Amino acid sequence: MRESGDTPEPPRSAVKLVLHHYLTQLRLKWPVATPALFLPALGNICLFYIGPLLVASLVGRIAAGESGADTLLPYVLGFGAVLLLGEVIWRAGLHFINRIDARGMEDLGVIGMDELLAKDAAFFHDNFAGSLTKRVLGFSRSFEGFVDTLIFGIISKVLPLAFASVVLWQYHPVLVLVLVGLIVVTGFLAAPFIVRRQRLVNVREAAHVRVSGHVADVLSNMDTVRAFAAEDREAAETRVRLADLRTAQLRSWDYGNLRVDTVVAPMSVLTSTIGVWLAVVLHGGLGVEALMVTFTYYAQATGIMFEFNQVYRRLESTLTEAAQFTELLLEPPKVVDHPQAQALGVADAGVRFERVVFAHEGNPPLFDGLDLDVPPGTKIGLVGRSGGGKTTLTRLLLRLMDIQGGRILVGGQDISRMRQADLRSLIAYVPQEPAMFHRTLRENIAFARPGATEAEVMEAARAAHVTEFVEGLPMGFDTLVGERGVKLSGGQRQRVALARAILRDAPILLLDEATSALDSESEILVQEALWRLMRDRTALVVAHRLSTVVRMDRLVVLDRGEIAEQGSHAELLAAEGTYSRLWHHQSGGFLVEEEEAETVSSSPRSG
Repeated sequence: MRESGDTPEPPRSAVKLVLHHYLTQLRLKWPVATPALFLPALGNICLFYIGPLLVASLVGRIAAGESGADTLLPYVLGFGAVLLLGEVIWRAGLHFINRIDARGMEDLGVIGMDELLAKDAAFFHDNFAGSLTKRVLGFSRSFEGFVDTLIFGIISKVLPLAFASVVLWQYHPVLVLVLVGLIVVTGFLAAPFIVRRQRLVNVREAAHVRVSGHVADVLSNMDTVRAFAAEDREAAETRVRLADLRTAQLRSWDYGNLRVDTVVAPMSVLTSTIGVWLAVVLHGGLGVEALMVTFTYYAQATGIMFEFNQVYRRLESTLTEAAQFTELLLEPPKVVDHPQAQALGVADAGVRFERVVFAHEGNPPLFDGLDLDVPPGTKIGLVGRSGGGKTTLTRLLLRLMDIQGGRILVGGQDISRMRQADLRSLIAYVPQEPAMFHRTLRENIAFARPGATEAEVMEAARAAHVTEFVEGLPMGFDTLVGERGVKLSGGQRQRVALARAILRDAPILLLDEATSALDSESEILVQEALWRLMRDRTALVVAHRLSTVVRMDRLVVLDRGEIAEQGSHAELLAAEGTYSRLWHHQSGGFLVEEEEAETVSSSPRSG
């Protein structure tokens, strides 16, 4: 499994994709985004530029010898009115900012989840669930940081600076030219250091992802950690990863403090000094009012200089975190619906594999020209040693993976030209390890058919003998089963999975070791329920315990991706071939592998 975050620096295309999504949200929500973007800047102009301008005018009047209340009072009242107006505009801006942040994060969360749901099964085998969770939540959450930085760090600084330039131009154009020139020079001097720091931030974010992925991996496998007394080992690994994160954080933070700010600080001091000097010497002095305005506006500009690093730091942090997710979107899903997908119109529930070629990535072909015909209503047992391709065959029928050659037909319709949702609506699937959601027992059963009535859910539960253990649960069917169903035993989880299949009521049934975790008594009961379920349905049943499939219409023996033989139980025993040897090698209901077949394959296939 690849650990999310191993790539220290997301490609620029991932960052561009983040910007595309974020700017699209602002464009689509322009009635809310427009006041959110610009009202705080107008509030700043009132509070920090027009207000000081009125005070400077008041001081200028006083310096000119004017002291009458009728002359000075309008400036005082105007100053108060401007400050009040600025506060009102600010609060209105925050009102719209809260809404653009909340709505944007909601929509981006939906987009992120939709993108993950569109990924194929192999993608989730290659990525930690914990890291994926952090990435998709970071993608939506970072929108708030992006918008806030854009508003408070850029627009709320640039627009007031433009206003200041207009005012200073009235006093003398040189004041504007020098101010803008010094800001530009500071930006050019700081840029190389800021770009260097970007790489350090990328390393920091990757280290953060590795920590979160490790923690999630350990917590989701806590029983295994305790069973192997590995608490100290896992704690030590966590300490190592946290130490790496601390080192990466300090490097990025110190670089900003000791490199970038050492360039900006002298330039900001120089800017303020030059501004005051110009106001004093230009044309023998521009007067008290101009001196105060110049000092105030230049001081505000130096604040902008100091925020170069902070603004860039916040932007790079939010975009880099979000790009950890969009990087996953650069590679499209391998299993997608055909552009001209056909409408569901299967004639029956027959299944046919025609000259199927399939290989797991990086491995030689498992199936190379496989042919298998399952007529409608036929019950097929798939047997053979591990690694033969039994489970892979069921996953190909579900189209969790795509074949590289040949075709798979359901009811005469090529599944590669069907919508995936339509194909899977025809199939009820019980995997080797039933997956449970951290929801109630009732919700886990109803997951197969959300529109099912309470009576239908209870009927499926009774048929799968779920009701036999429900009485022992604290809240019956309303009991939360825990993450991945940890509050239930393996046999109980299999019964819930069987109840789902019964409730699904699909014409094709895929059972992959569906009763392997049941005790003998429970298995007899559930087997009878399964036979009732399979009546008039097409069924493909994977089994290692051959006793569970002896009543099937036909048994197919798979060996290294090839059909070694097929026929009924009696026919295969009489043939004295592979199946006969497997049958005689069974002991206590388990298949005893021949010594030469006990090699554990490194490929992801299962059988």
